[in-house]
Amino acid sequence: MARMGSLPEWERRLAAQRQEDNRLAREQARQARGREKARQHEHLDSQEKAAEMRTAEIERQIRTLDEILTSVLALPPLSFTRLMSSPGTPRFDPGTLGLAVPAPDWSHFAPAEPRGLRRLLGGAARYRGQMTQAQAMFAAAQAEHWQQESQRQQGLTMAKARYHENVTRERARAAAQNANISRRRAAFAAGDPESVEWFTGRILDTSRYPDGFPREHQVAYHPDDREVVVEFGLPPQQVVPPVRAYRYFKARDVTEPVRRPQNEIAQRYKRLISCVALRTLHEIFSATPPEVIETIAFTGFVTIIDGATGKPAHSHLFSVSAERSVFGDLVLAAVEPAACLTYLNAPGSPQPSGAEPFLA
Repeated sequence: MARMGSLPEWERRLAAQRQEDNRLAREQARQARGREKARQHEHLDSQEKAAEMRTAEIERQIRTLDEILTSVLALPPLSFTRLMSSPGTPRFDPGTLGLAVPAPDWSHFAPAEPRGLRRLLGGAARYRGQMTQAQAMFAAAQAEHWQQESQRQQGLTMAKARYHENVTRERARAAAQNANISRRRAAFAAGDPESVEWFTGRILDTSRYPDGFPREHQVAYHPDDREVVVEFGLPPQQVVPPVRAYRYFKARDVTEPVRRPQNEIAQRYKRLISCVALRTLHEIFSATPPEVIETIAFTGFVTIIDGATGKPAHSHLFSVSAERSVFGDLVLAAVEPAACLTYLNAPGSPQPSGAEPFLA
């Protein structure tokens, strides 16, 4: 009877255990669904952010191209004074050679003097022996210190000599460079073609463009007309990002580029190379006096591979000639660049491709 009476209790316990197991299984499944949902949300969020970051980088590139002209308008023009060199003479730094090695301290070697009963029980004799040994060790430490300090002083003297030698060399270099700049400045003011071409080249060399822009240019000066002729390397059309943005599509879990229309690329490129031309004219006019340069003739070219020879060649896109008085009346921060070139009578074609002649 006791055994039969315990059966329902066993069944109740088994049923309760099954219920608990089922509850735990449901809880684990719920947690797994939660983790998967969180993982999916994190994945979607990371993909959307990645697309936004790639889009932001494209927009940054476009902004940089759009500001090729306006970004330099407030900058001070190059001058012969700015080309002068100040000798780099940093403060002498001896480093560890400037730190003297501490001298040995006798208190770190001296033995303790015995007192009282210890002195009477042979301590005095032991003390004398310890004192002799300590004095020998102290003398050896002093000799080692003297050697180390002597080596440090020698090293410090040599370091100072090298420093003064470098300072003297740097000052001589700066003095020679400044003397050359002064000679060129005088020759430039007198209209010497070589000096005018050199300074104009320096203007173009020091102008900062984004990475990937060519740095090739040629300059010629005609003193009779006070005219500078500039042939300037332009970036290819590929510098304009062909993608406008990146979009993430949740349903397909893919990120795809939004292509920039070809006509927009052409118009942006036309605006860009027009800005480069106006920027070059602005930088040269603002850095030179009218007594030396009155007119600038600008020709922009791209480097291509000549189909006939297989060698690099220059393909001229457009030319523009501007007089200082006319250019000085322009409000460059507000002009439409391509229209401005038309106003300045630039010959060429309205849809530059990077290899075809550009005539506005």
